[in-house]
Amino acid sequence: MIVATVLSLLHGAVRAAEMNGPMSSTKKPDAAATSATETAPSAASNATFDVEKLFASTCGWCHSGGGREAGKGPKLMGTTLTDDEIVRRIMLGKPGAMPAFAGTFNGDQLTAIIKYIRELKPEGTPK
Repeated sequence: MIVATVLSLLHGAVRAAEMNGPMSSTKKPDAAATSATETAPSAASNATFDVEKLFASTCGWCHSGGGREAGKGPKLMGTTLTDDEIVRRIMLGKPGAMPAFAGTFNGDQLTAIIKYIRELKPEGTPK
């Protein structure tokens, strides 16, 4: 289900970039880079994917404490958003509040990010 959502949102990436204006992290794809397989990192790069490091370096600027606390962005621990809603927010952003990341993450990475958010526990709690 997440992969279908990702593919659907990739096709809307140009529109998302226009909606988000200068806050958008989405660039307009050229005609050769419109399929998900052409824009997704290779399986080899996924082998070294560390969701905690990715979250800290990409999302942690706004979602404090690894997503456990509100910062510039909301606290993600305990979110009531569905997985599809989380994917849409990551891909399309929120005008004036969160940049769009369409084309930045592949389906496996989005799945790992959602799993990371779902498994967030208060700091110091055993995993």
